[in-house]
Amino acid sequence: QVQLVESGGGSVQAGGSLRLSCAASDYTYYSYCMAWFRQAPGKDREGVAVIEDAGRISYADSVKGRVTISKDNAKNTLYLQMNSLKPEDTAMYYCAARDYYPCAMQVTLFRYWGQGTQVTVSS
Repeated sequence: QVQLVESGGGSVQAGGSLRLSCAASDYTYYSYCMAWFRQAPGKDREGVAVIEDAGRISYADSVKGRVTISKDNAKNTLYLQMNSLKPEDTAMYYCAARDYYPCAMQVTLFRYWGQGTQVTVSS
């Protein structure tokens, strides 16, 4: 069964840091394209970062320079390191996976999703 489980969310003050984790089952299939998305109340779900099996990485302009996406194949885990957090980063963060190419930061391309982990940044 395909499972994606996020963890690491929490409440921090502006300027703080968090590292989100996503533990994935059937990693062989879903490591080809993995991504982080987020959704704030009243807003559409938006891409944060995506990483391909070959290592190519893309970031949303809103987080570029403040976040780093990475993965540990030995642990079947995807990470999102977030620094210099801002109140506008407050959202539910979701891990997503795609088992084939193309790999792009687009919600409709992903069919495997975790349940999300809440990130709250206060000023």
